[in-house]
Amino acid sequence: MTARAMTKLDHLEKMIRRKNGASIAEMMKATGWQSHSVRGALAGALKKRGLAIASEKIDGVRRYRADEQT
Repeated sequence: MTARAMTKLDHLEKMIRRKNGASIAEMMKATGWQSHSVRGALAGALKKRGLAIASEKIDGVRRYRADEQT
């Protein structure tokens, strides 16, 4: 059995599950997407995966984190 390659959405999910989450700039760099595409993925596809996405400003940079929805 072959493991499938990680998609860009998989990478975004992994990034926002980190303790400190990820900024839009970090997610743009990882995917090659523009900021509106990253925000769309957060609001659409990743929420459909069952993630509750929270954001907060840390040292002047907005960071996004994910938790499982209950």
